[in-house]
Amino acid sequence: MSRRCFTNAQHLYVQQIMFKEHPLLTIYLFSIFKLTDIMVVDNKGIITYIRVLKEDLVIFRITPTDGQVPEFKAGQFVTIGLNNPNEGKIVRRAYSIASPPEQKKYFELLIRWVRKPVPGRLTTELFNRREGDEIAWVKPTGIFTINEKMHNDSYDNRRMVLIGGGTGLAPFISYSLHLKHTGSKREIVVLHGASYVDELSYRELLAQLEEESIDKGRDKWNFRYRASISRPQEWFNRSWNGQKGRVESFLRPKAGIERSPLEELVGEKITPENTSFYVCGWQGTVDGALDYLVPKGFVTERNKRKDGSYEVKFESYG
Repeated sequence: MSRRCFTNAQHLYVQQIMFKEHPLLTIYLFSIFKLTDIMVVDNKGIITYIRVLKEDLVIFRITPTDGQVPEFKAGQFVTIGLNNPNEGKIVRRAYSIASPPEQKKYFELLIRWVRKPVPGRLTTELFNRREGDEIAWVKPTGIFTINEKMHNDSYDNRRMVLIGGGTGLAPFISYSLHLKHTGSKREIVVLHGASYVDELSYRELLAQLEEESIDKGRDKWNFRYRASISRPQEWFNRSWNGQKGRVESFLRPKAGIERSPLEELVGEKITPENTSFYVCGWQGTVDGALDYLVPKGFVTERNKRKDGSYEVKFESYG
């Protein structure tokens, strides 16, 4: 099984619970997890904020009932659980945390309602909840975090390009707000792709972060944000005049142009020496990015060189 970006996907130890419906898989998975004694410990929380971006895309805030948000790293996920009355039990799913570690009052999550091919077992329940309703959550965990150091223990000062497809943007909101809070001087480029303009969640926040970079000077806060719409021909997107195509199209030069849109944006050729990539989204988004990056000499964390070096981290779902 591959690691995943936890926006509409469950973590492996949560899959352990789901696979109870498949006896053979249950035996196999429990033989693995018995070695690590992983246990699901539910905490209580309250849904304190709901922002509907569209009928199937919502930002939720979950406030712990007892105490504050525990320590976690930008890019990690939290598992939430709700009782499914049709099944008579709690169903759990894991979602990337969009709020930064410095936010101790609540977790913020960007969640899409899964409706096809069948309604999601948790999201259908979640999208019928209201502010003030209770919800269970499990302590954050995950490895899709920011690399502060390189393989040789030197600080990683390379440009960070964060590529998010759809709700795969969520961990990069946490990245960006955390890096800003810590006064990072690294160059940060957020690239977000969606089918429709109203799915460009956090668009205002990201534009504001870029404005602050321009106002303060890139020597103090170096941040850029660009978005792409994959269905520009549809009427709802008629006002869009930005990048067109899937988000990974930022990596490919257009016909007759030497540099890619990303290279035009940063003003230089992108190389493994000056840039690291973080990619999160549907598997197609990850594959599209790797199809371009790998032939250019970029190496993924999963296929790191003998010396332990690499330039690309990714998590996928679906």
